[in-house]
Amino acid sequence: MSRRWLLLLVVPVVAWAFDRHYRFFDMAIYQGAVRWWLAGGDLYGYHAPVRGALGFTYPPFAALMIVPAALVPLQVAGWLITVLSLLALAGTLGLLVRGKLLIVGVVAALATEPVRQTLGLGQVNLLLFALVVADLLLLGRAGSRWTGVGIGIATAIKLTPGLFIVYLLATRRWRAAGVAAGTSALLTVAAGLIAPRETMQYFGFLMWETARVGAADAVANQSLAGLLARVSADHTVPRTGWLLLCLAAVVAGLHRAARAHAAGDEVTALALTGLTANLITPVAWTHHLVFLPVALIALARSPLRRHRIGAAACYALALLSPIWWVDPAASSGAASFAAASAISAASVTSVTSVASVASVTSVTSVAASAGGVVSALAADTFVLMMLVLVFRLPIRSADVPAVRLPALSAQNA
Repeated sequence: MSRRWLLLLVVPVVAWAFDRHYRFFDMAIYQGAVRWWLAGGDLYGYHAPVRGALGFTYPPFAALMIVPAALVPLQVAGWLITVLSLLALAGTLGLLVRGKLLIVGVVAALATEPVRQTLGLGQVNLLLFALVVADLLLLGRAGSRWTGVGIGIATAIKLTPGLFIVYLLATRRWRAAGVAAGTSALLTVAAGLIAPRETMQYFGFLMWETARVGAADAVANQSLAGLLARVSADHTVPRTGWLLLCLAAVVAGLHRAARAHAAGDEVTALALTGLTANLITPVAWTHHLVFLPVALIALARSPLRRHRIGAAACYALALLSPIWWVDPAASSGAASFAAASAISAASVTSVTSVASVASVTSVTSVAASAGGVVSALAADTFVLMMLVLVFRLPIRSADVPAVRLPALSAQNA
């Protein structure tokens, strides 16, 4: 049997199994909320008829972008965004790897937790990811006056990519930062003119109510807030500890991203900023972690063998996703030890180390159970991995892009 016929047989089976497992769960919620809204209901008052009080959690501009998807059946909308996301993934990875490695890279990325969850749930993360990467690796490197537009659009849809505006400021790209901030503000104001009540609702108070997104201590929440909630005795996020950890992560992540940019290593700079954004947001579901494959590519291209081994180990964890293997309740006692050890080992300054260890160890006592330590490590797989990568991801002295652009240099990158 030829490879072509084998592919024709395998793809429908994989697609059927994929659809049966995920059922575009998030897209169904977004569709329901927007349809409810178009029928005269309260966009942010909608509660999906599924487990938990799940509803629409993004800015009004995002709701306007979903209107076309709300006008077609769920399967049509779900598979359409899947195809667009696959094209976005392939196009984005095409900027990072070349030739046959691109096919390998796409297939490998598809198997990772963040990518498969994004596709299965009908999420838009890969589209936002493509906007940011294309903005910085295409427009930015070409010295385009439109650099920042992609980041601005992504930030208007979801707030998390807004850290890339801070990254542009940290790298003294004032115009690009202004374009990004202006684009996001313009789209937000436009959405406010169309949906003034919803805009006031969201930016007035709803954006601060993170409990609407989900439980902070849920194992799928792989942000610093999620880690702290899981190690806390009452499963809440201690504000002071969280702010200290976020400050340490932002300072370290953006400092290293700026160093990478100065060295011409924009790929590592992208990965560092994206991972830092995931760490500091109150809720980072695993499907939000789409910059993780970029970090693994940056790690795998290192000439040092230990870095390539580390990339393979991280990929195995992203593939197997141990967070789903454990009982979250069994991990809470020992997680403080696991988290503090990983953070302090990854720290590059005494200030970061002290802030990280103090904020975690103040939450709860260390458990003695070895099984508890293993459970804690598994439950916090991705947040610990991101912490180590943010502090230790190697920076290359020069970055050679897969796409050849005119007048490419470190100065105009």
